[in-house]
Amino acid sequence: MKKIFRRFLASVGHALSRLFNFGIPLKVMLIACILIGGLAVGLTYSKMMKKVGGKEDYEEAMRYIEIKDKVCENYIDEADREKMGQSAAGAMIAGLGDKWSYYMSPDEYKSYKLSSANDYSGIGMSIAKEENGSFRVISVNPGSAAAEAGVSSGMLLSAVDGQSLRDLSEDSARTLIRSKLNGKFTLTVANGDELTVDCSRSRQKAVNYRKEKTDAGYVQIFNFEAGSAEEAEAAIEALLEQNIVALCIDVRGNPGGLAEEVRLFLDYLLPSGPVFFTADRNGKEIAYESDSMCIQLPTVVLVNTETFAEAEVFAAAMQEYGWATIFGETTTGSTRDQETIELSDGGAIRLSTRTYLTPNRVDISAKGGVVPDMIVYNSDPSSTGTTLGTTGGEQGTASVSNDEQLMSALTFLSKTGA
Repeated sequence: MKKIFRRFLASVGHALSRLFNFGIPLKVMLIACILIGGLAVGLTYSKMMKKVGGKEDYEEAMRYIEIKDKVCENYIDEADREKMGQSAAGAMIAGLGDKWSYYMSPDEYKSYKLSSANDYSGIGMSIAKEENGSFRVISVNPGSAAAEAGVSSGMLLSAVDGQSLRDLSEDSARTLIRSKLNGKFTLTVANGDELTVDCSRSRQKAVNYRKEKTDAGYVQIFNFEAGSAEEAEAAIEALLEQNIVALCIDVRGNPGGLAEEVRLFLDYLLPSGPVFFTADRNGKEIAYESDSMCIQLPTVVLVNTETFAEAEVFAAAMQEYGWATIFGETTTGSTRDQETIELSDGGAIRLSTRTYLTPNRVDISAKGGVVPDMIVYNSDPSSTGTTLGTTGGEQGTASVSNDEQLMSALTFLSKTGA
């Protein structure tokens, strides 16, 4: 074998000698071949390492391949490589321990995009992002605000109220449109036309309020979507004109909404200072501030296990400022912002990329939610928010209501307000 190899190298050396008219000793030729081979292997390894991201990533990839190969070679049944790959991808995100982050296969992501595209009940149209950065109108609901404005299927939208959509993700575009749903705004079509959309008539109220028999004002906030802060402030102003002596703000079942709406409402209620922050993975913060004007009344904020996101931020800020006593149950801890990141195979990951921090920079999500000052449970969840026909009673409670959380809050406020 060695003789054959040596003869091969000799023949290669002679061929090169004839080609370039110079002699190459066999030993030199051998060393040259080894060096060239080593260089080729090194370049290939370096290219592979660069492609997978480094030594650690390469080793992780090799571990996955080894496990997959062992399963395929030894598993008693035929292994479904596609399912194994999807499960491995999902497990990677699950391994973060963040229940708000998750993986979507290509089919799941298609369904997700369809559902999220239709998440515009206030305007009545569904949209999807095109490769050129604009958003195509997929469908328009008859009689909706979008239809009345002249929006039609197939239109390409380039801006909302003059703000370009080109560099926005679908999540960011959705948030931008949501921030406009309390009134009129302009949609710019790719051909330059501008359409005015009026959502004021179709918008549902976000706030319910009344004066209780105990002289406490009750304000129920269903969400923190566009216009909710203005509604909540107007409700409290109306109650102040009725000479309320205390305030009960109910955010039970509130799914959250827009950060700016929470800031506006907290600015109305709280004294000067930061009311909350948002932070990215590098610790870069955005501060949301309040001015010195505030409302000084004995206040209770009601929360439960269905209080999410910006509603949790609201309760946490009121609690840390000592501006309210929190009643109810620990909130969800869903105070991280998620971003949808598309993958090359058509799938995607929904990943937490920012988090809300309280005025004292406490990460509500890491803490597991907002813990009330007074833990109170409702034995009948359907009674939440019902105090119609209350009599007050000796203790100032909503005696005809089965809403134990609200009854406890009114009792507390009747004593504090007195």
